[in-house]
Amino acid sequence: MRRVFRVVLVLAIVAMGTYLLGYWSLDQVMTGSWRNAAPAAGPPGTGTARERIGQLDARAAKAAHTVGDFVSDASLTAKIKAKMTLDDTMHARTVDVSTTDGIVTLAGTVGSGVERDRAVRLARETKGIKQVVDHINVLQP
Repeated sequence: MRRVFRVVLVLAIVAMGTYLLGYWSLDQVMTGSWRNAAPAAGPPGTGTARERIGQLDARAAKAAHTVGDFVSDASLTAKIKAKMTLDDTMHARTVDVSTTDGIVTLAGTVGSGVERDRAVRLARETKGIKQVVDHINVLQP
């Protein structure tokens, strides 16, 4: 019986402490006294919370831009590969296509100069391409 009484007493004390802590915190938020408080001390150069949020926002924007560039490069590569696959004069599986920052690199081996020219032309005609780097080898019969 004593054990049950002690457990109930401890739970009541913890509940009361939690209530009071929440009350005091809520009181500061309601009265706005937290706005006038000095910023929490942190490592040197960390600044205020608003500055830190601004830094995190800038990092998130940079990461989103990087992801957008990656997706854009991947979509350009897919467009060029699809054009080559649908073209009857080319064997698209023998040409590797990679895109970095809008610069397309074509590599591989084709059977003729006409096929090589067609691959380069298909890449250059794709909207969003800045430059085409040609590393395609032509088989000599």
